Amino acid sequence: MESIPSHSTSPIPAVSIRNLEKVFPVPLRRRQVVALRGLSLDIPAGHVYGLLGPNGSGKSTTLKILLGLVTPSSGTSEIFGVPSHRVASRVDVGFLPENPYFYKFLTGAETIAFYGKLCGLRGGTLKARVTELLDLVGLTEAGDRRVGSYSKGMLQRIGLAQAMVHDPRLLILDEPTAGVDPAGSREIRDLILRLKARGKTILLTSHLLEQVQEVCDRVGILAKGRLVREGSLDILTGISGQTEYVIENSSPELQEEIARLVASKGARLLSSRQPQMDLETVFLKATEEAEAKPN
Repeated sequence: MESIPSHSTSPIPAVSIRNLEKVFPVPLRRRQVVALRGLSLDIPAGHVYGLLGPNGSGKSTTLKILLGLVTPSSGTSEIFGVPSHRVASRVDVGFLPENPYFYKFLTGAETIAFYGKLCGLRGGTLKARVTELLDLVGLTEAGDRRVGSYSKGMLQRIGLAQAMVHDPRLLILDEPTAGVDPAGSREIRDLILRLKARGKTILLTSHLLEQVQEVCDRVGILAKGRLVREGSLDILTGISGQTEYVIENSSPELQEEIARLVASKGARLLSSRQPQMDLETVFLKATEEAEAKPN
């Protein structure tokens, strides 16, 4: 297996979604459920993108459309320029569902090998890939243990390994740390950052907003099927109209008259930036505003 390339510079977005709509009919009740309303977004190659939203906001529907499991009512979605309804688009995608199922009687190594064979790997190439992935997810010593004895965190890591077995350029992770203890959650966070460093694009959903803030380059917030916030974390969490200064060797008097005296008193301005709010505050504000609006 070839080594994984460095951080991607591809001009083609890893994911491109335009005006995506999805309406689910409810025949017995003679009504419709609108899951997505005009969703448009791009995910640059090599980035970690967090798709957030309360339950029923359209996150799962978006992922299923990208994976070719659900047909949109209108609009388009592409993976590295290939329409996501085409089987060819899935060659570049690895998927970890929220609650993955594994055969408990298989070992970790056998589990990865099983999925590798489904992807067409054989012989020495498959064996080397199993060894490489066990090392990557930190399960080399547990590779000969049956997965039925694995903790939740270990199961999520073996799930990441199976999603990586065919060396995809895009990983779609649905709640990758769901039910995992804090130590296991941190291990998965570190693994996501290592995969990003190897040039992988990662689209993830999560309710752990603190962790999203640690790993994601950009975030999109869905509410009632609409994209209500989208952008880099610096932009989303910045407090408009305010600036924060960090000054070295400043006196109390200088702090009181900062706007006028920084230069005249010989202090050195180390940095200035917008003060930040946490992602949870941004999320709650965005979804509350969306809920207050009529459909």
